[in-house]
Amino acid sequence: MTVEQNVLQQSAAQKHQQTFLNQLREITGINDAQILQQALKDSNGNLELAVAFLTAKNAKTPQQEETTYYQTALPGNDRYISVGSQADTNVIDLTGDDKDDLQRAIALSLAESNRAFRETGITDEEQAISRVLEASIAENKACLKRTPTEVWRDSRNPYDRKRQDKAPVGLKNVGNTCWFSAVIQSLFNLLEFRRLVLNYKPPSNVQDLPRNQKEHRNLPFMRELRYLFALLVGTKRKYVDPSRAVEILKDAFKSNDSQQQDVSEFTHKLLDWLEDAFQMKAEEETDEDKPKNPMVELFYGRFLAVGVLEGKKFENTEMFGQYPLQVNGFKDLHECLEAAMIEGEIESLHSENSGKSGQEHWFTELPPVLTFELSRFEFNQALGRPEKIHNKLEFPQVLYLDRYMHRNREITRIKREEIKRLKDYLTVLQQRLERYLSYGSGPKRFPLVDVLQYALEFASSKPVCTSPVDDIDASSPSSGSVPSQTLPSTTDQQGAPSSELPSTSPASIAAISSRSVIHKPFTQSRIPPDLPMHPAPRHITEEELSVLESCLHRWRTEIENDTRDLQESISRIHRTIELMYSDKSMIQVPYRLHAVLVHEGQANAGHYWAYIFDHRENRWMKYNDIAVTKSSWEELVRDSFGGYRNASAYCLMYINDKPQFLIQEEFNKETGQALVGIETLPPDLRDFVEEDNQRFEKELEEWDAQLAQKALQEKLLASQKLRESESSVTTAQAGEPEYLEQPSRSDFSKHLKEETIRIITKASHEHEDKSPETVLQSKPENTTSQPPSNQQVVEVEIPHVGTFMVESKEGGYDDEAIKLEYSRLVKLAQEDTPPETDYRLHHVIVYFIQNQAPKKIIEKTLLEQFADRNLSFDERCHNIMKVAQAKIEMIKPEEVNMEEYEEWHQDYRKFRETTMYLIIGLENFQRESYIDSLLFLICAYQNNKELLSRGPYRGHDEELISHYRRECLLKLNEQAAELFESGEDREVNNGLIIMNEFIVPFLPLLLVDEMEEKDILAVEDMRNRWCSYLGQEMESNLQEKLTDFLPKLLDCSTEIKGFHEPPKLPPYSTHELCERFTRIMLSLSRTPADGR
Repeated sequence: MTVEQNVLQQSAAQKHQQTFLNQLREITGINDAQILQQALKDSNGNLELAVAFLTAKNAKTPQQEETTYYQTALPGNDRYISVGSQADTNVIDLTGDDKDDLQRAIALSLAESNRAFRETGITDEEQAISRVLEASIAENKACLKRTPTEVWRDSRNPYDRKRQDKAPVGLKNVGNTCWFSAVIQSLFNLLEFRRLVLNYKPPSNVQDLPRNQKEHRNLPFMRELRYLFALLVGTKRKYVDPSRAVEILKDAFKSNDSQQQDVSEFTHKLLDWLEDAFQMKAEEETDEDKPKNPMVELFYGRFLAVGVLEGKKFENTEMFGQYPLQVNGFKDLHECLEAAMIEGEIESLHSENSGKSGQEHWFTELPPVLTFELSRFEFNQALGRPEKIHNKLEFPQVLYLDRYMHRNREITRIKREEIKRLKDYLTVLQQRLERYLSYGSGPKRFPLVDVLQYALEFASSKPVCTSPVDDIDASSPSSGSVPSQTLPSTTDQQGAPSSELPSTSPASIAAISSRSVIHKPFTQSRIPPDLPMHPAPRHITEEELSVLESCLHRWRTEIENDTRDLQESISRIHRTIELMYSDKSMIQVPYRLHAVLVHEGQANAGHYWAYIFDHRENRWMKYNDIAVTKSSWEELVRDSFGGYRNASAYCLMYINDKPQFLIQEEFNKETGQALVGIETLPPDLRDFVEEDNQRFEKELEEWDAQLAQKALQEKLLASQKLRESESSVTTAQAGEPEYLEQPSRSDFSKHLKEETIRIITKASHEHEDKSPETVLQSKPENTTSQPPSNQQVVEVEIPHVGTFMVESKEGGYDDEAIKLEYSRLVKLAQEDTPPETDYRLHHVIVYFIQNQAPKKIIEKTLLEQFADRNLSFDERCHNIMKVAQAKIEMIKPEEVNMEEYEEWHQDYRKFRETTMYLIIGLENFQRESYIDSLLFLICAYQNNKELLSRGPYRGHDEELISHYRRECLLKLNEQAAELFESGEDREVNNGLIIMNEFIVPFLPLLLVDEMEEKDILAVEDMRNRWCSYLGQEMESNLQEKLTDFLPKLLDCSTEIKGFHEPPKLPPYSTHELCERFTRIMLSLSRTPADGR
């Protein structure tokens, strides 16, 4: 019999009732409609009371009126349902004449519970309780009252929030609403659904509303949803705020006991609301008895339940929306569907009727948008808490549903029988192959081919005349390592009478052991070279060996052939099964994967995002709250199939691949051009979006004006400083590197000045006759042509290096000083130093040489050292300063790129700052001041990474900084967890402050580079530590704080949020910098390897 009553004519009470029944069916695993109806009636709509009633072993259930008995089998009842579990559960007789035997049904349900307990060790009651616990935790999480503060602060710079060209728009997470973003984005990217929402018009008789609470709720929600969709189409912002629509949802989600529903229920209710809203419009626009509702036509289909019970056939048509599938026990989507379409055996309520038969589901009408819910949660009896199933489940990009259609049921049944026969035969072959691959009767099994090979190797080994014990005794040194009395050989023991054997009492054995077992170093206990490395048979003749080798070779060849034949047969059967539905008649109903909704985390908390296929660009996109990025099928597989980390798909959305209206764009009827962006919006929404865009453009203009004003002020200030410097500072002063002008670098300038003075003094010791100008004007090549009498050997002391004998012309102390300093720096740059000594910190020229800076930049920097105005107090220094300044003036502008020159000095300044960040970070780490350490190490790592991107010698060891940054985060996480475990409000709040302020914002830094496996494992450890609390008993306020915090921790996006300003560095000198660097690196070198 078929169902003719349309789903749209049901009352709101019936829909709420059916939702309640679906929840009870999912929680308890009971499919008996009568029992569920009675539980609904007796509990007055309270879910927990209904579950307790259904799971009680001694429940006494009042009999139900005949008018409500087995409603799913009655004509005229076609309420859409969520298809039940595919577990091997009994289906209640839908055609039984005795409608009053409810107690027998309860007994049957309890019998099922006992059978399930025998099979799994877990009763249905325990499973139901676990599901209630899981739902309670999830509902507590959803019910949390959030503060008005947003989860992530918007950037002050509006350009960071500006949409790039026509890039997809993200949705802001306004408080544990990542699930909202994932679902809404999936629906929005269905162009037909988008058009329906955008072009929705409320009923004209809106002034007569609300006729009921449902209509009063749906109209405001549809208005906000239209505004939200319009912004997603035409906004100039990178992401939009869905707060208004979310608040309406949150308020309406609360049931009588003020508990919110889970994410799956959100999707159900969202479609229900849309259906109701469009139904009001459909009823107004048509006079037909059965007005068409576009939401029903888009998302709802029908299937036919066909079964035979005790010789009686029955058929029942049901309407379905989202189709639930069990994941556990299946490897791919087709296996899940096969199990869902073929339910368990039907057992009669009447004990005298022992006949059994099956029930099948066949799709009669598929919706254009087919959604599968993947059930990935179960109760773990051992752990005492619900947990997520992380098993791998594969699904295709194109799903052919021909095998599940009612019109193909005969051919599908034939193919199923053939597959069943092949799988049975496959099982036999696999068992046979397993006997070859795991041979043996004991606990240890080995491949039979290997066993034969080992036997052959043993038989072929060279026999020895003496026992292994005698060999060892004979080859052992006699100096006390072996006792004078040795154990007899095996052959001696076999041939000697028992009276001649040595004593085997425990005392004698202990004495022998204590004397004979002497451990020596490896170099003193080498195995004698003539000792055989492998056991060998003691006695074997050539004839015996020949026969044995012949047999073993023949057997091994036979086993190899048998194994190969079995493997080939198994492969052929697998290919046959895979291609069973590949003929043309079974690939006529293709459904293409449109969206995958992913959940990362555990059963009670986690983060949601979506992969959605962009049909225009023919690529996958990842929608993760405000971040919308290009993706790939490979990334989708890694995150969605499961079996890898804690992420897996929980919802699959397929669309019919043949009709194109779902993803077809709109075109201008006059020009034929595709309508894009704001052109696709109705006039009222176009005005709304343009107003919002104007507000955003005004925000951009205000930001530009602020920047322009700031730039003008800086320019005026710079101009004023320039005028002051021109009047009081020489040309050399204007060319000083930026890092020398900083107040914190004054000591570094002083350090250079002192070294320069000493070099000039030593170099000019014997050159007092001539002026510096005379010598500097001579060319270097003329120096060697001078007579030896005009040259002098000068002893020059170089700070930090030593004393050198250099040849110089008389009076050439100026040029010689410069050359001497350059030679010293080149030598330092080329010297191989330990980690605690880094000459780059001593002098900028060393840094430039190691990083292959242009020669003119090195020359100019070196001359500026001698052109320092602070050298002018001494006559000789004053002379060399003037000459150096003159040389600088002789450098032509085209010879030195000043922008490049400034960039090199900026890099060196950043290198010194990075070093100081690293030093302070490591010092704080050793003092166990992990918060201060983390901030400095983060800055050190980021600066160092930027430096290393320009060259391998521009920064420090990246692995070292990464290690201590990671360790610092782990230490802080441990501290925060210990504070949370204390249970004290103050301590708990301090722990969560540490997590929210320091751990969560910086976790993306560890996830940016997926090649850093240690960083990824550290993040997993931190997350698992906090997820482990979900299964523990704790006070309600702690549970609320935990479930509020966990989604932030589990957010897997790599976008840096809430980054702290870099800490200010104290003033430091070069001497202090080098000394502290050496000290901290030496202390690290003394740290044990496992501590680093």
